[in-house]
Formats: sequence, C-alpha cells, structure tokens
Amino acid sequence: MQFDKKGNNPVLAIGFLLKGLKLLTSPELRKFIIIPMLINVVLYSAALTLGYFYISDLIDQFIPGWLHWLSWVLWPLFFISFFIAGFFTFTVLANLLASPFYGKLSAKTLAMVSGKPLSAAEQPLVKVLFAESKRMGYLGARALPLLVLSIIPGINVLAPFLWALFGAWGMALEYLAYPLENQGVLFSEQKELVKSVRLGALSFGGLAVLGLTIPVLNIIVAPAAVIGATLYFNEIKRD
Repeated sequence: MQFDKKGNNPVLAIGFLLKGLKLLTSPELRKFIIIPMLINVVLYSAALTLGYFYISDLIDQFIPGWLHWLSWVLWPLFFISFFIAGFFTFTVLANLLASPFYGKLSAKTLAMVSGKPLSAAEQPLVKVLFAESKRMGYLGARALPLLVLSIIPGINVLAPFLWALFGAWGMALEYLAYPLENQGVLFSEQKELVKSVRLGALSFGGLAVLGLTIPVLNIIVAPAAVIGATLYFNEIKRD
C-alpha cells in the first residue's frame, strides 16, 4: 500500500477532519460513536473533579490565610495546566479504552462512503489494545526528552512549539492507525506511510490537537477525527 502525494495538501487533510465533525450526526454511525463519547465524558469529568479537589486542598494547606487572595490567580493557572495536561493524559487514556470501538467506527465509515460491505476483519481485543499500547510507547519515549527540555532554562522557550509539533504528529499517527489497522497494516508500516504525507498528516493532527484542548468540544473531536482520518485514508490510499 502507498499514499498518494496529494495527501500532503494541508487543506485536503483539514477538510476531512471537518467532514468528520459533520458525519457525527449520521444515523449509520451513531451506535459506534455513543460509547466512545461516554468514555470521554466519564474520564474528563472524573479528571476535572479530582483536579478541583486536589488543587483546592493544596491552596488550603500551603497558602496562609492572609494570602488567600492569591487563589484567584492560582485557579486560572490550574485550569490552563489542566487542559494542557489533558491532551497528554486524558486523550491517551480515553483513546486506549475506546480503541476497540474506534476500529469499528472506522470500518463502518469506510463501508458507508465506499458503498461496499463492511469488510474489515474483526480484530481480537488483546491485539487492538496491544497495538494501541505499542503506539503509546513510541510516543512516550519521544515525550520524555521534551519533558527534560521543558525544564532547561533558555532552551525551554522552544518547548511549546516542539510540544505542538509532537502533539500533531502523535494525533496523526493515532487516528490514521484505525483505518490502517483495519487493512492489516502494522505499526512499523503505518509510520512510514504517514511520513510519506507528513505535511498533510501534521495539519490534520494539529487541528485535532487544537480541538482536544477546548473544553466540551474535546468530547466529540476524537470520534470525529477517527471518521475524518478514515475519509482521508480512503482518498489517498493506493494499493
């Protein structure tokens, strides 16, 4: 399998993510979307609630009463940090738990747009979770140097840009993996295919990252990205 070079077009790639958002209301896809969205809602709500009580206890324990007015500064910082950290924790965990459903959503999307019967092989749950964890391991190994760089004075001014680039690449690999796995393409080959349309993939992944950092919207961005990545894959694949 190869990807057509037109897949490098950022406008084309971004357009498919927007089409994915529109298809969320499709009756044919609805049953494949509900459970992943519920997983996102539960995890996000739990993380927000735990974070709220944790930071509240920290403020009560470590800030003297006469400095309690500082809490109005600390709360906004907490929420900003929460949504940044949410991309790397909430998204990874939610995608890991929802990966079996995303595979089916991708297969159904491809069948719907191609007009062909649902042909993706049913992947064993263990195999799906193993593939997801292997991809997370690949990304985690590359996130560690960025964490170190983020705390080095002077050099850390580059960290936000590198994190954004890393996030875009990670989400491109993440969401294109579902249609590729349904075609029997393993992770090592997935990387090479996505690299062949790097600019388009980074554009797709970058917009997905942006959506994942916006409260409420991030609940629907993940299934929309699975649909969009499947449409993108269907457009640029060459057997």
